[in-house]
Amino acid sequence: MYKKKTGVIGIIITVIILILLVFISNMDIKKMSYVENILSSIVMPIQNGLTYLKNKVSGNNTFFSDINNLKQENEELKNKNAELEKQLREFEIIKSENATLKEYVNLSEQYSEYTTKPAYIINKDISNYSSIFVINIGEKDGIKPNMTVISEKGLVGHIISVTENTSKVQTIIDTANTVSAVLSSSHDAIICKGTLEDKSILKGSYIPTNANLILGDKLETSGMGGIYPKGIIVGTVKTIESTKNITDRYITITPAVDFEKVQTVLVITSS
Repeated sequence: MYKKKTGVIGIIITVIILILLVFISNMDIKKMSYVENILSSIVMPIQNGLTYLKNKVSGNNTFFSDINNLKQENEELKNKNAELEKQLREFEIIKSENATLKEYVNLSEQYSEYTTKPAYIINKDISNYSSIFVINIGEKDGIKPNMTVISEKGLVGHIISVTENTSKVQTIIDTANTVSAVLSSSHDAIICKGTLEDKSILKGSYIPTNANLILGDKLETSGMGGIYPKGIIVGTVKTIESTKNITDRYITITPAVDFEKVQTVLVITSS
């Protein structure tokens, strides 16, 4: 039964095809053109779509090729950038070294009357109770305890201990340190010492009762006390503090050296 139905359907389809062939063969050229136009309007969008898809795929291939080129160019730029950064770091190091050497030369010229050793600070320990620097020269460089340490601006402190390659410097703002100084205008001698309250100032006391104190007056080392040579700048008078008893009056002093920023120093090995 199934085979019979299939055979009938096949015959019907064949007949339909034959009728269509006959119909098409009997159509005139105008009607054929009309049918072609209809078929063309159906087929062309499909063809155009296929062409667009082909071009798109082809374009994607170019896109992926461009991506690979961009990756390679990006890698080359990264390498060039890394090389430039390396050169910049080297330049900054050279610039820093040149600045340090220039500062050493200026220091040496400024204190040409002394025999000195240049050094730079490798560690700082500044607190309310102490102010200690560690410098990069030591016993092998001829450094000994009690040698004076100076900077371009003035007095830094003195050596308190040495190892073979390093030395500890007790700065003048350390509360355990004292400096005998004189006022530039009157040449009156006073004692300068660090304070617990403010590590950026010194306190000047034991001021003679007849001393003429002036704001902004400079103080220099007096040469007394056995450690610091005479004539090294200590700082300037910041304030004058009066008391009920004139013998107890004191001054505050701004150190010539900025202990937060100082990096290079000279150690006076002999005068």
